[in-house]
Amino acid sequence: MSKFLELEGGYLVIALLVLLVTAFVSTRPFMSKGAFKKGMFWTSLVLVFFIGLHFKITTDRMNSVKEAFANNQTVICESRATRKVAQSVDIDKSREWLLEGDIFVSPNYSRPFHTARCIVK
Repeated sequence: MSKFLELEGGYLVIALLVLLVTAFVSTRPFMSKGAFKKGMFWTSLVLVFFIGLHFKITTDRMNSVKEAFANNQTVICESRATRKVAQSVDIDKSREWLLEGDIFVSPNYSRPFHTARCIVK
C-alpha cells in the first residue's frame, strides 16, 4: 500500500479534485435529477481504472529495470537536476551503482534515482 501511495499520490490528489468538480457541476440546478449519482459513479470508475492501469504499468517497468540491473544490463534514468546538458544518467553495476529497495544510489553521484523513473537501455 505504501508503494501505491508513493507512486500514485499525485494522481490521487488530481482525482480528488476531478471528483470535487464533478460533484459541483452535477449538483447545479440545470442538471437532471440523477446527475450526481451517475456523474460520481462514472467519473470514479474511469479514475480508478486509469490510476490502477498506471500503477500496473509502472510497477511492471520497475520490475523489469530491477531485473535488468541484476543481470548487469545498463539502465537509463531521467535526471531532473540538469535539464540542459545531461537529461539522463546511465546506471550499471560497473559504475558502482547499488540498488537499495527501489532506489539507485552511488557514492560517485550525489543524487539517488527511483526505479519508477528509469528504463532498460
